[in-house]
Amino acid sequence: MNASVISALAALVGAAIGGLTSVLASWLTQRTQVRAEWLAHDRVRRQELYKEFIEEATKCYVDALQHGEPDLHSLANLYAKISRMRVQSSRKVADEADLIGRKIVDTYLAPDKTFVELRQMLADGSIDILGKFGEVCRAEFESLRAQQF
Repeated sequence: MNASVISALAALVGAAIGGLTSVLASWLTQRTQVRAEWLAHDRVRRQELYKEFIEEATKCYVDALQHGEPDLHSLANLYAKISRMRVQSSRKVADEADLIGRKIVDTYLAPDKTFVELRQMLADGSIDILGKFGEVCRAEFESLRAQQF
């Protein structure tokens, strides 16, 4: 074989390897960026859902503490959010949201609370039915953050 042919083949192979390396690096960078954007979007979507759930659950719970007749429209909105969590969230978050929904329904069946009873519930912390939900959501967000890196 002629030395010029070997040199030409070596140059072609080198150029091919360099081009392939460049394409592979670009693909990996693009893939990483898309994944990071998807995770950020997913996180924002969950944060919004959890915020809406907390607001709706709080309204329903306060109503349940003061009235024996349920606000069916608010309960339907609450359970719609729980159903969305079953699709978008971890099982722990969805299960905790479901427990909150059940507690609210059970509260409608209990006797109405007086202002003095509400004050006592605030003092002993029993009024906070969303505390565990917040902890589970925080753990889920930490897990999502760990996946991002």
